Amino acid sequence: MTLEEQIRLAARRMDAAGVYFGHGTDNAIDEACWLASAALGLPPDFDSEAFARILTTEEQARIESLLTQRIETRQPLAYLLGRGWLAGLEFEVSPDVLVPRSPIAELILDGFEPWLAANDLKRAVDVGTGSGCLAIALASHWPGVEVDALDISDAALELARRNVARHGLESRVRCRHSDLLADAGDAVYDLILANPPYVPTASMAGLPTEFLHEPSLGLEAGADGLDLVRRLLVQAPRHLSGHGILVCEVGEAAEALDALLADHVDLVWLEFAHGGDGVFLLDRQAVEVAARALASP
Repeated sequence: MTLEEQIRLAARRMDAAGVYFGHGTDNAIDEACWLASAALGLPPDFDSEAFARILTTEEQARIESLLTQRIETRQPLAYLLGRGWLAGLEFEVSPDVLVPRSPIAELILDGFEPWLAANDLKRAVDVGTGSGCLAIALASHWPGVEVDALDISDAALELARRNVARHGLESRVRCRHSDLLADAGDAVYDLILANPPYVPTASMAGLPTEFLHEPSLGLEAGADGLDLVRRLLVQAPRHLSGHGILVCEVGEAAEALDALLADHVDLVWLEFAHGGDGVFLLDRQAVEVAARALASP
């Protein structure tokens, strides 16, 4: 059997089993390619010529073993492998953190103009850093930027520190314990990135099984999915520079946030070339307006 035949077979089996894709891939073929490349020790973006490779019995068995685990346990593939990818970088992952997948990575690669000029981006913070993937991606692709990576989970911070060391960024990425921005002290940032929990409590039970392997601390966010976003917006003004911006992912809570702030501020909803939605942007002035509105009784 060739690698291509094995990949197509794996994809058909995952589709037939009702496997959910959304933790690094969005379809069965891409998931099968990632799975097979990991089992064979190939890079995830292996050359297309490899599809014609004839697999040995032992190689087929390795793919089969990993495929069976994926189907039977419904764990995201990143957890089975102990690693995931974002913005072209590899990260250690575990069930202590969400699997890296935020569309914010596209902004990191493409830049934040016209909202924030490149030469104005000196200091940034990643709120709810998890594995540290966004903070590390930002520091990797923007060599002049210093980044604070904040999280309330000690287990997540331990893993994030290992990822920072893995990428040799200890001098520019600091992992710190904080409940959102509550423990950020007097720090002021040109860029606040946040991918906080935003799944409404009522939606948790309806999530595909793969999500239930992720920490609920990183997913669930109250009746409307905005419990943490409200607090973040109230905290943000004192930590944002005059030219700074806040970029935050709220996923399915986007409609609720729009309704909540409709009479106060126009949220800039970002569009992404490679998929993803529910990410808004506010400049310093708009953040102040939103914070006043949310702080009012």
